Amino acid sequence: MTAPLRPLARPRRLVPGDRVAVVAPSGPVPADRLALGCGLLRSWGLEVEVAPHTTDVDPGRPYLAGTDADRARDLERAWLDPGTAAVVCARGGYGAQRMVDLLDWDALRAAPPKAFVGYSDVTALHEAFAVRLGLATLHGPMAAALTFVKDGPTAEGLRRALMEPESALVLTSPTAATLVPGRARGITAGGCASLLAAERGTPHARPSFAGAVLLLEDVGEEPYRLDRILTQLLRSGVFDGVAGVALGSWQDCGPAEAVRALMLDRLGPLGVPVVEELGFGHGPSTLTVPLGVPAVLDADAATLTLEAPGLV
Repeated sequence: MTAPLRPLARPRRLVPGDRVAVVAPSGPVPADRLALGCGLLRSWGLEVEVAPHTTDVDPGRPYLAGTDADRARDLERAWLDPGTAAVVCARGGYGAQRMVDLLDWDALRAAPPKAFVGYSDVTALHEAFAVRLGLATLHGPMAAALTFVKDGPTAEGLRRALMEPESALVLTSPTAATLVPGRARGITAGGCASLLAAERGTPHARPSFAGAVLLLEDVGEEPYRLDRILTQLLRSGVFDGVAGVALGSWQDCGPAEAVRALMLDRLGPLGVPVVEELGFGHGPSTLTVPLGVPAVLDADAATLTLEAPGLV
């Protein structure tokens, strides 16, 4: 039997004057939104350094922000720089899985831990940081994400998570609701459902999310494709022993009623509490949720309460 997840090591919080590196491990980055996002980070008193290849486009694969080697080099250099306190991804898209195995994980493990922020395609990197480094990360908005530059609560949530983490321990949203009642304690983990499914069978994938308060969300997947994704995860056994499930946004995934019915059909038999529409992921407003920390999911109250902040 697989041992349940344990809390991960937490990097330190940020203070004014800290340097943040912005990298693009996945898709091409809109330069105008990147400039706005970097301006927001600077308004918090942080120094911002944009990695050299962040605005690149791979000429042969225009859905990538430059070559796999360049994207990996940018992330690796930022992480190994002792003057950098946090690494914030610029956007998602696709491409993190192409470069994750190009990183020197031994060198990354030897470097001082840093805050790492992103979501969507960055789920592959969150999993790698958890499994290969044993490090807690932040599932949160990215520097060039539309929600980060346009939605005040999204930006403020990330600021608090990075700089005042004790002030952001109770997470919920106006849309949060009970899907399956109950209360559960576990270690936060998860992210974009399609990325979690795509990781199955890869050399460094977690064998199980036993003991997790599992976060799931996605974008642009019709109900039948979500069904396939969840069914693959269930059949792989990775959901065996989960403590509870927190569902985020399902933007452009079809009618809400159809998605809700699918979640009940696929996740209800797990027999654990489930909260829907908690407010993280690809929605119009995005919560920042630490991954790798103990938390209590109260499905009746539709809240996720962190028992420890994501940063120390």
